[in-house]
Amino acid sequence: MEKDIDKIPKNAETDIVIRIDDFGGKVGLTIREFVKSERYTGFTKAGTRIPADKFKQFKEAINSINEADLETSEETKKEDLGYDPSTEPKEETTSEKPTNDAPKEQEI
Repeated sequence: MEKDIDKIPKNAETDIVIRIDDFGGKVGLTIREFVKSERYTGFTKAGTRIPADKFKQFKEAINSINEADLETSEETKKEDLGYDPSTEPKEETTSEKPTNDAPKEQEI
């Protein structure tokens, strides 16, 4: 028995497929990546399977997630990538007129 529940695009070549299936005589929920490329089309090893008897616990865990916790600001994204503002080059601000740094001729 296989029943596809949803397909969520991950990128141009990969979808995340959520399905109820029967594996080894046991029903469960499978969440797995499905790739469509020139080299390979099909399910990958990336994913997981939730046994039917653990689904209620899984559903409670998913429903306990606060969606606001998944929203990140630009600052949070930079911090997550190891961004350190002290390493940024300083912008030069000049309000002075440009100077001519060439050596002046000396009178003899």
